Amino acid sequence: MSQTEHDEPDRNGLTYAQAGVDIDAGNAMVEAIKPLVRTTRRPGADGTIGGFGGLFDLKAAGYTDPILVAANDGVGTKVKIAIETGRHETIGIDLVAMCVNDLVVQGAEPLFFLDYYATGKLDPREGALIVQGIAEGCRQAGCALLGGETAEMPGLYGHGDYDLAGFAVGAAERGGLLPRGDIGPGDVILGLPSSGVHSNGFSLVRRIVSAAGLGWDAPAPFAPGKSLGEALLEPTRIYVRPLLAALRRTDAIKGLAHITGGGFIDNIPRVLPEGTAARLDLGRIAPPPVFGWLARTGGVAEAEMLRTFNCGIGMVVIVAAGQADAVTQALIAEGEAPAPIGEITEAGEGPRVVTAGGLAL
Repeated sequence: MSQTEHDEPDRNGLTYAQAGVDIDAGNAMVEAIKPLVRTTRRPGADGTIGGFGGLFDLKAAGYTDPILVAANDGVGTKVKIAIETGRHETIGIDLVAMCVNDLVVQGAEPLFFLDYYATGKLDPREGALIVQGIAEGCRQAGCALLGGETAEMPGLYGHGDYDLAGFAVGAAERGGLLPRGDIGPGDVILGLPSSGVHSNGFSLVRRIVSAAGLGWDAPAPFAPGKSLGEALLEPTRIYVRPLLAALRRTDAIKGLAHITGGGFIDNIPRVLPEGTAARLDLGRIAPPPVFGWLARTGGVAEAEMLRTFNCGIGMVVIVAAGQADAVTQALIAEGEAPAPIGEITEAGEGPRVVTAGGLAL
């Protein structure tokens, strides 16, 4: 039989699987992840999947007059490191973190999460590892994994490639949303430490690693005992539980800013009223060693670091000066390590974020 004859489809027997989509593999993955989904049960959601849509009962969750808050995000090109290293267990934590951290900064409690996982060829084991991370992120955030979509799209994604998107919905009682309108000069800016690069700036990170001629299995120059890939895949911190606890205990937090793409320069102004600016004392920030390595190895200027990376601060908390100690103690009680890194000032004609001192990179 010729190669042409061998490749010609049977016009009476061509299947979806022969076109590259394996429905059985998808069903096998659903069965594999059901126990993971059940671990994310919470009041309002029973933690089951398999229907056409997920249900959530706001009354059962304890809300009387709620405002719903929604957010969606991805993990960017950090996913390429997971793919190239074969380490898929934690990238799902990043996916949840990028969404739920954007909810809590508005004073909302994350209620449920849905994921979208797209790949060229479905590997049920790999998919289950990814969902394992998503379920862990949901447990950390206290939200239910309510459902998701797995899309097998041969020809659109290359061999081994996949991408992720996440969707989170939260709620706050009417009147409890952030930022508050009374943010003003003299308010204190607290910073909560990041775990590293989190999930932004990885196109630059990968460019620096490539230019340095390093493989993902090389020892991480900034993290003894870890490979470079393992160290860079350190998952994004989820700040939901400590921030919700501090909000409920003190009612003193005026605003929160998740330091993601755009760094300090673009994210802090998103919560500032007109006429105000943020002054940051960079000497009070202690960047993890990964940022110094990136800056030195890539020749990245401090201004570019501040607008690309979190530089060691994953979340900013704005409080009145007289209540800073109470909020600090509430956060410490939840295992956080808040540090004063600046203050709110009157805005001039210049940038909305001004800095003093320099980063210890």
